[in-house]
Amino acid sequence: MKQEVKQTVLESESFEISKGKIQSKRKKKKGLLIGVIICILLDLGAFLCIFLAYGPISYFRDLLITTAMTTKSHKYLARTIYSEKTIEKVIHSNYVVDIKENTNVDDIQIGSSNEITEYESIYDEQILKRNPDDLYKMIPLEGDGYKGYLVAIYDPSRISLVSSRYYGNWGQYLEDMAKQHKAKVGINASGFDDTNEVGNGAKASGIFIKGGKVIEGNPNARAKLIGFNQEHVLMLMNATANEAIHQGMIDAVEFGPFLIVNGKPAEIKGNGGWGISSRTAIAQRKDGIVLFLVIDGRQPGYSMGTNIREVTKILLRYKAYNAANLDGGASSSLNIEGKLVSKPCAVSPTGERPIPNAWLVK
Repeated sequence: MKQEVKQTVLESESFEISKGKIQSKRKKKKGLLIGVIICILLDLGAFLCIFLAYGPISYFRDLLITTAMTTKSHKYLARTIYSEKTIEKVIHSNYVVDIKENTNVDDIQIGSSNEITEYESIYDEQILKRNPDDLYKMIPLEGDGYKGYLVAIYDPSRISLVSSRYYGNWGQYLEDMAKQHKAKVGINASGFDDTNEVGNGAKASGIFIKGGKVIEGNPNARAKLIGFNQEHVLMLMNATANEAIHQGMIDAVEFGPFLIVNGKPAEIKGNGGWGISSRTAIAQRKDGIVLFLVIDGRQPGYSMGTNIREVTKILLRYKAYNAANLDGGASSSLNIEGKLVSKPCAVSPTGERPIPNAWLVK
């Protein structure tokens, strides 16, 4: 009897050992299979990356290069993969043809659409359908890979250009500027000099005119100026600061490119040369209504941003007559009633970065 029990125990142990070996082999095979699948996927991923970067489809290469090379601190992403010769070739194939024409201020008739009740399109209705006392109207936007906002400003006389309270030493968050000036709406304006890539927004890059006086830049240097005159008409000028002031410009920044001048859109080659990113633009309709456009970007899963071509299309839909690109990327931000509405992509608690100046509606 004891012998039978012993034999049974031995057989049971032998079975468990055999079973364990089988399970172990199965686990090894399963692990090996998973490993093979991961390797295949990595190889496919690597192949896909190489194909997109160096393959016959130029779209991806152009997108990567133009996006990286228009940032302040991520140019290395393009230079790590491509030669300077390739980068230069792509940049020279994707650009906005410079518009030499200046704004014809007589074309703008402020208030001319106040009594319109029949709309030419759904976009026109979004702008014009409002309460008589509304100072502004915010319109959410969503497109292929991007989210953002368009704000219609019905009284352009309420728009002014303000500078950081620490101008020359440090920039200021748009949210703080808006609260300080009790602004209803605000967007970023100038680019800024990024000495040693500190990124503190201390000074505007190029010309900066405030109250008819040159705050920054050479007043005799020709530049692309974006600003308002005393009649609250948005002026886009290829001129010196002194010439612009002489022609009535009181607030202005230097930036670009000009996207629409006197109703005519710019000719855009390729993706426009600015890649995909966050965007800020300013425009004015023929009826005087000013448009602030802010597109969020650089945030996978939420909004990657858009290119100059798409920005121009959006503004044309809303009947912009004159329009220009402002500083984008991590500087792009929109504030409504003292609160940040957009989602900027800078490294800070709010996502904002310090900027030298802003367009505010007060």
